[in-house]
Amino acid sequence: MNGGAPARGVAGPRHLPRYEAGMDFGAVLRETQGGRELPPPPAFAEPAADLAEGARRALYEVADPEFPISIVDLGLVRGVEADEETGAVTVHLTFTATACPCMDFIEWDVRQRLLEMDGIRHVEIVTGWDPPWTTAAISARGRKLLRSVGVVT
Repeated sequence: MNGGAPARGVAGPRHLPRYEAGMDFGAVLRETQGGRELPPPPAFAEPAADLAEGARRALYEVADPEFPISIVDLGLVRGVEADEETGAVTVHLTFTATACPCMDFIEWDVRQRLLEMDGIRHVEIVTGWDPPWTTAAISARGRKLLRSVGVVT
């Protein structure tokens, strides 16, 4: 596994705009997605209950390299655990295929985003294949985002 930069030829991180309570996320996404009307992420009216929830919310900002959709909405994030005391976060991921060419990039991007957060000092990524990913894992918001760019799910 590549712990440093992404594989050669891969651009830097593709974070979606950072979500903050009260912001017009739709306007930000329309601006960054060429004016297309896109739905906002789930509302986070209350502060995150703990480090794991905060990390999971941050992963909405990590975009799939091939589509303008977060890895959470795509259904790649299977779980997030955190140890508040040590600042260690474990992210359980899956990918759309075992030969996905973007695996190293996505893992690198997840690490980079989470290590920007206060309180997180170490990120471990566990890849799992059971059950295998299917389009059923895509969230309703993810389906809207994909349809907005012409991808039928």
